Amino acid sequence: MNENAETPLMEGVEEHEIRNLTSNCLKNNIEHRLTFPGNPWTNGQVERMNRTIKKATVKKYYYETHQKLKEHLQSFIDAYNFGRKLKALKGLTVFDYINKCWNEESDKFKTNHLHLFAGVYT
Repeated sequence: MNENAETPLMEGVEEHEIRNLTSNCLKNNIEHRLTFPGNPWTNGQVERMNRTIKKATVKKYYYETHQKLKEHLQSFIDAYNFGRKLKALKGLTVFDYINKCWNEESDKFKTNHLHLFAGVYT
């Protein structure tokens, strides 16, 4: 996992998607870099996450519509971000790590991040 939230790593993305992402990154002062083909460190990270997502979704369930898949995928990502403790974040969940960064250096954030997360009653 890339610990630097200001540098997203990507692999296997269509060119128009890269242009859109690059444009959004520039607007938000985020450096955008692509992984190098055959780079075992970053490719391994991407492959492990892809395997984790596939194992929890399409390998386990049948989806009657693309919308159902999208909904389940979003639920999985939310559960992962709020519940999975990661070694790369020193035992914190993604949500806990963002909170820690907010508490230590809130001046680096453009907005309060808490309103961006879905809560219990949403």
